[in-house]
Amino acid sequence: MRVILLGPPGAGKGTQAEGIAAELGIPHISTGDMFRAALKAGTPLGLEAKQYMDAGELVPDDVVVAMVRERIAQADCAQGFLLDGFPRTIVQAEKLDATLNENGIGIDLVLNLVCPKEIIVARLTGRRVCRACGAIYHVVNMPPAQAGVCDKCGGELYQRDDDREETILNRLDVYEQSTAGLIGYYRAQGILKDVDAGAPREATLAAMIALINAE
Repeated sequence: MRVILLGPPGAGKGTQAEGIAAELGIPHISTGDMFRAALKAGTPLGLEAKQYMDAGELVPDDVVVAMVRERIAQADCAQGFLLDGFPRTIVQAEKLDATLNENGIGIDLVLNLVCPKEIIVARLTGRRVCRACGAIYHVVNMPPAQAGVCDKCGGELYQRDDDREETILNRLDVYEQSTAGLIGYYRAQGILKDVDAGAPREATLAAMIALINAE
């Protein structure tokens, strides 16, 4: 099954994607994680993406599309995949459809996570990430045993530049202007379903799996 998760930053796409991918036995493909890995490795792609990500802007379509096309062509995606963070524009969606259509396949379901802005800001400003292993915490919802220290490896926890309130608000504006049009694009295809992402994590995951099983 080929699934896309839509929703603004902080709606919980990454967290929910892991649960869905495990349930379906398909790879979870996160463009954000792919870019951050490239940045950590110091690749040209990572350095190019950093200037956009730090400012909360969208990485150019040609960079993202080429990366995703290469990823979904790999063997582990033969039985399906879950896209998290892509597509973000109608242009990207059209290019994805064209790529899949070349192989006689398409997207089966698009889950649109709907979440109030105030909940998103609270979630993202409280997020902390381990510099060493990448583990994610939240100062309120999932704090480490010792403030500022990773439970898993003892590494330093920090707040990413794109998790600061000013950048978050900019990211939400960018989403509304550039990405929200995708909702109409996929709704017109009859494959989009709305999900309440302001609910507790377990309830949101259960609702999404129910929608998938109904397909």
